[in-house]
Amino acid sequence: MTLEQRFQADTVLQNTMADSSTDLWVFGYGSLMWRPGFDSAENLPALLHGFSRSLCIYSHVYRGTPEAPGLVLGLNSGGFCHGQAFRVAAGHKAPVLDYLREREQVSGVYVEKYLPVELADGRRIEALVYVADPLHVQYAGGLSAQAMASVVGQAKGQAGPNCDYVINTVQHLQMMDIRDELLEAVLELL
Repeated sequence: MTLEQRFQADTVLQNTMADSSTDLWVFGYGSLMWRPGFDSAENLPALLHGFSRSLCIYSHVYRGTPEAPGLVLGLNSGGFCHGQAFRVAAGHKAPVLDYLREREQVSGVYVEKYLPVELADGRRIEALVYVADPLHVQYAGGLSAQAMASVVGQAKGQAGPNCDYVINTVQHLQMMDIRDELLEAVLELL
């Protein structure tokens, strides 16, 4: 993403944040689904078009270290992604955004985007989404399931073993009746 595109995305998000009368929707596709860390007024299964979930981010903090990185999920361009959308009441937007930025922007590997998302009840909303930056040094796109499992199997960070992250995500997706064949293949190889 170019600097201009980042600025435009940030401008849209800032305009949304500045409007104190509107709620904020957040789209989760990994640990945000099973450990959002903030209260929401509503949460529903949701579908994001144009991006797909992948273990494509080297984790140097939460699920690994710089010496022994782990892998966490990011969104790559193309395809679609089932996840969870959380509605944050208008009066709580600022502290939730501060929390999310502290959690998700530790190294700047994610780009904040405000994207259209389809909720399970048929509504279409705009949601804050954290997308992988393929130009970032921690981007790990293109790894095989075997290579992913090898990294995940040995990594541990501040939030615990990397394998727990994959297990929790697969279990949550299965509870939502969502199959993620690549994540399931990684889990089988652990």
